[in-house]
Formats: sequence, structure tokens, C-alpha cells
Amino acid sequence: MLLAILLPFLSFMIRGKIITGIICLILQFTLIGWLPAAIWAALSLQNARAEKRNEKLIRAIKENSK
Repeated sequence: MLLAILLPFLSFMIRGKIITGIICLILQFTLIGWLPAAIWAALSLQNARAEKRNEKLIRAIKENSK
């Protein structure tokens, strides 16, 4: 999470979202754009974690229903 706030573009790049990381880097170049870029990266990270958690729950439900 700290990486998403301090270096938002790098957070995207590490997760394999290269194009999004480049767009975020361009947004970061402006002083006003740093805050939206940091918020965008943090929210994206939270969404990715929630999606992974949901997929795990769905797999567990499917395994228990068999």
C-alpha cells in the first residue's frame, strides 16, 4: 500500500499493468496529478485484493457443494 501511495505508477507496473502504469506516470508528472494518481493506485490495489479474495471464496463454495 505504501508503494501505491509513494510511487503509484510502480505499483501498477509490478502488478503487470504496464499501460495503466504509463498513464499513471504521465498523470504523476503534474503536481496536481500526484494525489489522483496515488488514490487511483491505492483503490486499484484494494480492488485487486478484494477480487482475489472473492475468487477464493467462490472456489471454496464450489468445492463444498460437490
